[in-house]
Amino acid sequence: MLQLSRLDQLIINFDQGLRTLLGQPLVTIRPNPADTQEDPELTVPEKQLVARLMRVNHTGEVSAQALYQGQSLLARTETVHHRLQQSAREENDHLCWCTQRIDELGGHRSLLNPFWYVGSFAIGAIAAIPGDKWSLGFMAETERQVVKHLDQQLHRLPAQDQKSRAILEQMKQDEAYHATAALKVGGVNLPKPINWLMSKVSKVMTTTAFWI
Repeated sequence: MLQLSRLDQLIINFDQGLRTLLGQPLVTIRPNPADTQEDPELTVPEKQLVARLMRVNHTGEVSAQALYQGQSLLARTETVHHRLQQSAREENDHLCWCTQRIDELGGHRSLLNPFWYVGSFAIGAIAAIPGDKWSLGFMAETERQVVKHLDQQLHRLPAQDQKSRAILEQMKQDEAYHATAALKVGGVNLPKPINWLMSKVSKVMTTTAFWI
């Protein structure tokens, strides 16, 4: 297997960051689950609400990409590196699905995405410093919190918007799988104070992305 130098990995990370923020992210071959749903009839306020909710999810996926890239850069083993990169590729599907839905609703992506990407990359790298088991534990807790957030969003969606619902349901399923997979390959549960701090940072991000 070709062994990449740290500089090579940094260049790849930079390219992936540009793809996440400005270009076409690398995705899997999965279709958008919303494509099989009919376009719902939404009022203007409903469209604005859903566009904002999807913008929050899009920002969350931008942050997830950065977290995984930061963690994979400092992963100790090839197994953990591969697990992080595979999850990142699947999260890119979410990113593209959210982008498509935002565009359909006439919304816009968060203006603060570059800030959240840089900050999340740094957090991911810091989370990886103690070792793979803690890095994977961080990944699992992040995904668990995302699942809770998606549950809240599913309750806020207009009942007739099955396109957005299909996207969020698939995202929820993927996030739960990523959390389980991280623990299966050696992740450990984080101390409760760290979980609490992560939830507070997430709250700041979701609140600002809803409006900006």
